Formats: sequence, structure tokens, C-alpha cells
Amino acid sequence: MNKTKALTTLVTCIALSAVGAWIKIPAVIGSVALDSAPALIGAILLGPIAGGITGALGHILSALLSGLPLGPAHLLIGAEMFILVAGFGLLIQKKQQKAAYLFFCVGNVLIAPLPFIWMMGLPFYMGIVPSLTIAVIVNSTIVVLIAPRLQKWHRKTGIDGHFHA
Repeated sequence: MNKTKALTTLVTCIALSAVGAWIKIPAVIGSVALDSAPALIGAILLGPIAGGITGALGHILSALLSGLPLGPAHLLIGAEMFILVAGFGLLIQKKQQKAAYLFFCVGNVLIAPLPFIWMMGLPFYMGIVPSLTIAVIVNSTIVVLIAPRLQKWHRKTGIDGHFHA
């Protein structure tokens, strides 16, 4: 694999995640953004680690653009995004596409916000779930529509689905 192509693809996914961070869906506290789609695409094209890095950085960029409404808790959310996107990427590599999307969607909407029940109370959790649901549906739909075309490019350019630093 050409390391330059892989690095360029990774940086492009991170940049697109930053663009998605500007597209906000109003939520109870701050907003949720469309920064996950490029991370999921990164996981498909470059593997779980690169996708996870993109997901974590995308969330941090989105949080910075919103003024860090949850303070240091955004570091926890960034770590959760790394795990969710990397898990998605692992399932994609195992050719379990439906399981990958289910893992990402359920994890992002229902599991990732669970720590906030203890930090901010059940009303916060109940209030954020609808916004997260909308964001996950939009991000996942973008990936479902774009991924087949990008996978053709992926095979054509010889990027093997693993990012090697």
C-alpha cells in the first residue's frame, strides 16, 4: 500500500469530519453534528484504528466549535467515538455490515450517553437520545449511500484497509 495515499485519505477524512462538525442538529445541551460519517468512511477505507482516530478527533473538533458545552466530558465522548468507530471498522473487516451499523447506531444512541445519567441526570439522557438518533440516522445514511462508490475507489487505488504509520 502507498503510505502517502493512506495518509492523504486519513487527513481528508479528518478534514471532512471537521466540515461535518459545522453541520449541527439542535440538542438539549449544545448540539450534535454530522462529523461521524467521515469517520465511518475512514474505518471502511483505512481500517478500525484510522476510523477511530477520525471519530475521536471529529468529536473534539465539533465540541470545540460548540464551545465545549460538556467541558472535560468531551474527552470521554471522544474516547467513546474511537471505540464505536473502531468497532464498526472491525465488523466491516469481518464482512458483517449489518452488525457494524447496528453496533454503531445502538452504541452511539443508547450506550455512549449512559455515563451522563450519573453526571447530569436521567432527563439529560432522555433529552439527548432523540437528537443522537437523528444524527446517527443521517450519518449512517450518508455512509450507506457513499460507501459502495468509495469501496470501488478503495480497491482501484490499492489501499488495503489498514493504516500503517
